[in-house]
Amino acid sequence: MLVERNAAALTNIHAHRKIRKTAVSLALAAVLAAGGSLNPAGASAETHEAAARYAITPQPVTVDGSSAVIPVIYSEGSTYIGLRALTEHLGLAIDWDAGERAASVTGRGRTLKVYPDTGVYTLNVNRLYGELPILQDGSLYVPLRFLLERLGYGVSYDQASRTIEVETIQENPLQIVTVTTDGGHPLVDAQYPQIEGFADTAVMGKINETLKKENEARIAEGIRQLGEAEKWNSELKTDNPEIETPQSVYSASYVVTYNENGRLSLYSDYYFYGGGAHGSTVRQGYTFDLKTGELLTLQEAAGSKDYVGIINREVQKQIGDTGLYLIAPFESVEPDRDYFLTHEGLVIYFQQYEYTAYAEGMPEFIIPYASFK
Repeated sequence: MLVERNAAALTNIHAHRKIRKTAVSLALAAVLAAGGSLNPAGASAETHEAAARYAITPQPVTVDGSSAVIPVIYSEGSTYIGLRALTEHLGLAIDWDAGERAASVTGRGRTLKVYPDTGVYTLNVNRLYGELPILQDGSLYVPLRFLLERLGYGVSYDQASRTIEVETIQENPLQIVTVTTDGGHPLVDAQYPQIEGFADTAVMGKINETLKKENEARIAEGIRQLGEAEKWNSELKTDNPEIETPQSVYSASYVVTYNENGRLSLYSDYYFYGGGAHGSTVRQGYTFDLKTGELLTLQEAAGSKDYVGIINREVQKQIGDTGLYLIAPFESVEPDRDYFLTHEGLVIYFQQYEYTAYAEGMPEFIIPYASFK
């Protein structure tokens, strides 16, 4: 199936997210099939646990101001939360679907499913990509920030108290629905968002039309690229019958990153593979003013005349702090640079190969909102 080919191809694109190749799917079934129990006895759960052993750390958290301690795993810069803690402290429901081979977490009007065989997640039907869960000692651990932000929670860290702070975000009164289309081409697998249930139907229609037109144009360009790639591969195969030519693919996916305070922000990743070692992705951010339905410029989102200087200083600092290796010097963002918003701040990102090697993915730099005041 095309989705399966996309999942395999996109593994390269999301390598910078450190997708784990832990064989956990059979263990998930053993762990979750019987009423969602997360600590089954028996050898089946033990057999398919992660090859590496991780330290289980009791981590202080606050959930909307209430204190708790939860078991977490720290691995390669990510924090993984014990799945049981989601039910005990956030009231989220968990389940295992043996037919789909997927673990699900449900709450706040949405369901996030993880397919451990591929590392693919779905939020309702919106396809996402993230780190695989970790199974250890019969307990399942999932990426904390990735999961909670998709379910409408803000996640921050208080350095002084070393506490993870989780808060329920007061979201704008609208729903996100997903349009899935192949654009009339068998090698296209694209998804893009539309909004429903917003009181101002004129604004809603304006936003939906913008997203529809933008994605239809991107898909049309993807189909053109596919035609060129398939022609080139066919000629290569004719001249070299012994060569196995790869299957070309074009896909689009999206992530809603901010739905607060009268603004809606998201990004779409447009992926093309036509042969070679790996494909390429172009990311596009979209931030809308829910009063007007208009796209906000970077300056409008920042709300500061010196926004370019502020962003440059923050990006330079974060490059230095992380030791990010650059293949081209970073000097300044463009005044109309692409961006998106999150609960924590305004995010500037580098496209693939723009300043860094492919293995770095798309580095992101969060500029706290307080920086612009």
